[in-house]
Amino acid sequence: MCDIADEAFEREEWERTLALKNRQLPDPPSPVCRNGDCGEPSQPGASYCCPECRKDDELHQWAAKQRRVA
Repeated sequence: MCDIADEAFEREEWERTLALKNRQLPDPPSPVCRNGDCGEPSQPGASYCCPECRKDDELHQWAAKQRRVA
């Protein structure tokens, strides 16, 4: 017989499984720098050629999201 604690555990496990299935997977590494202004080959296992390009691209993505909200 199930008690309330067992039901809560099963619900928590179900919600965790659902959240893992629905999470957004990271983009695979790109062979070319993803910063639109650059075009240089990216570092092995990364999507950017340098930390400055990564930061610049993240800033542009953030600004684009802010424009959609306003």
